[in-house]
Amino acid sequence: MKRKVSYDWRLREVMAQHKIFTATELVPLLHERGIDLSASQVHRLVSGTPERLSLQVLSAFCDILGCTPAELITTSAQNAGVRKTATGDLPAPPTGGKFRPRPALILPDE
Repeated sequence: MKRKVSYDWRLREVMAQHKIFTATELVPLLHERGIDLSASQVHRLVSGTPERLSLQVLSAFCDILGCTPAELITTSAQNAGVRKTATGDLPAPPTGGKFRPRPALILPDE
C-alpha cells in the first residue's frame, strides 16, 4: 500500500500572528541573521509553498517569529487508493504466430 504525503506552509499565518504583514518587513530581519534574499525571493516564500528551502532560511524564520519548524510546516500522510486497471475482466490478448504479417507479392507492370 502506498502512502501519499503532503505538507502545508504556514509562514503567512505565523507572520500575521506576530503582526508582520508584508514580505518586505522580513528582508531586513533576515539580513540581520546573515540571510541575503531579495524582496521578490522573500515574497515568493511568503506567498507560495516552497518545494525546497534551506535549513538556514528556515532557522532564520523560526528565530524571527519565535516559533518552531513544526509551526511553520504541518505535515499529513494518508493511504493512497489502489488504482484499478483499465482492462478489468477482459481476457488477455492472444499471443503467438497466428497474427504475423504475410509477405507482399509484387507483380510486374504490363
